[in-house]
Amino acid sequence: MTTIWKSGDKKSTNQATSNNTICGTMLSYWSRQQKLAIATMAGFAILGLLLAMSACSKQSPKPPLAGISSPAASPATVATAPVATTTAIAAPAKKTPKKRPANVTYSDPNFGVSFRYPRKFVLTSGDEALPQFAGLGDASMNFVQPGGVAVATVELPGGSYPGTDFASGFFNVNVHRSVSEQECGHFALVDSHHVNGAPLDAEKVKVGSADMETTSDFTASPLTQTETQYYHSYENGACYEYVLSVGTAGYGTKDGVKPVNRDEVFAKLEKILATVKINPVEQEQVAKQATASITDRK
Repeated sequence: MTTIWKSGDKKSTNQATSNNTICGTMLSYWSRQQKLAIATMAGFAILGLLLAMSACSKQSPKPPLAGISSPAASPATVATAPVATTTAIAAPAKKTPKKRPANVTYSDPNFGVSFRYPRKFVLTSGDEALPQFAGLGDASMNFVQPGGVAVATVELPGGSYPGTDFASGFFNVNVHRSVSEQECGHFALVDSHHVNGAPLDAEKVKVGSADMETTSDFTASPLTQTETQYYHSYENGACYEYVLSVGTAGYGTKDGVKPVNRDEVFAKLEKILATVKINPVEQEQVAKQATASITDRK
């Protein structure tokens, strides 16, 4: 069998082959062109980015120094210094001075006596404890027998009542270990109105929790006057004497001088008396005090 090729078919085949070759060539060409274009565009993009970054870097002003105005700044522009942050340190709290108590406590372990008195008053004890009446010399003890011992005296300040005839005021404690309890209830002072000089009758009173006997005396000179109250109590085998005295001077002799309120002064002294406490004393100490008292009388 003989196959006969027609020229038309051959031409068609060649034409198809030719078309395929052209399309491949064109695709290859366009692919290279696209790659080149993309590469070119990428290059331009990178170049533009670098140029933009360079321009921004050149145009960005340097930050001004704190507190110094930039020369190029406009008049309306003021350089503001950063606010310094400080830590507040609390000041140390001032210590409030403690107020001292208005009253002071006196205590004598030898005789077991204690009392409270105003801090502003003047205290003396021991050998200097025997007070003085205003202008009349040493105050005498009012025991029926000699041999008493002065323990302590508290005096009001001299200027306690300015513009008045106040001269002195004191609270005094004396102790006698050689008198009996019965003798302690009596006083040596006698009533001058009694012809026979009989001792003054004592009055029984209660001061705090203690039972006491009391009497009073009044002495005067042309210029001074002294009023005194005496209290006796028997404790620890001894007689305790408390003396409250107010002295005046100058009334009627100086212009503008008024009489002091004696009741007011005595009220202050009586407040001290109300605080008196007698603590137990060892018998050995009592014996020593009694022996010393007897020796003093000899």
